[in-house]
Amino acid sequence: METVKNHIFSDMSIMLGRSMRHIFRSLDTILTVTITPIAMMLLFVYVFGGAIQTGTENYVNYLLPGILLIAIASGISYTAYRLFLDMQSGIFERFHSMPIAPSAALWGHVLTSLVSNAISVLVIIIVALIMGFRSQAGIFAWLSVAGILALFTLALTWVAAIAGLSAKSIDGATGFSYPIIFLPFISSAFVPTESMPKVVRAFAENQPVTSIVDAIRALLSGQPVGNELWIALAWCIGIMIVAYFFAMLVYKKRA
Repeated sequence: METVKNHIFSDMSIMLGRSMRHIFRSLDTILTVTITPIAMMLLFVYVFGGAIQTGTENYVNYLLPGILLIAIASGISYTAYRLFLDMQSGIFERFHSMPIAPSAALWGHVLTSLVSNAISVLVIIIVALIMGFRSQAGIFAWLSVAGILALFTLALTWVAAIAGLSAKSIDGATGFSYPIIFLPFISSAFVPTESMPKVVRAFAENQPVTSIVDAIRALLSGQPVGNELWIALAWCIGIMIVAYFFAMLVYKKRA
């Protein structure tokens, strides 16, 4: 059993290295995912920030959690894109003819998404610090934020895997991400939900992004998190489990 586990992990590390080399050979992937959220952060803070009432002195502190989720939602579309290209090229069939773990190639893409999105998130946080972002969070709170963002990334990455493995075109593989990117705009990411009309507010308060944003914001500001943390974790883990199940079904069927 130990030999089999080591074999699986070594295969996954090789596939991770393969996917990461593709990323570093085409850095525009990370740059594109990073620049757009940074541009949005600059726009909302320096153009709209003075007109938005959030009850905080520094709007970038309020805005940052939502920007991080938008960056991750943008980044996972590249996972679907790369999976689609691998499916079309027949590389999975070649991998399956070799003595490697059948799911290693798929996990390589998933882990690459986790690493590349972590890089994007780190860059955005550095820019936010330059813009005046300040946090009262301790080490445990920062680790909790990192854990939530990692779970959110994994959950969306498995959703992306379904699209990349089952799509018939590149547009179909990447187009699924647009509704996900739009979700933070109908949440507490940019303005408090209390300012929204009743129907919009009801949707905003009962979708996953609001709970995740509120939990991260409370952790970064050093405030009590309450039930928002558990609701956020439940959303992330629930989506991840369901998406993983269907992604593996599609993978076994197609590859």
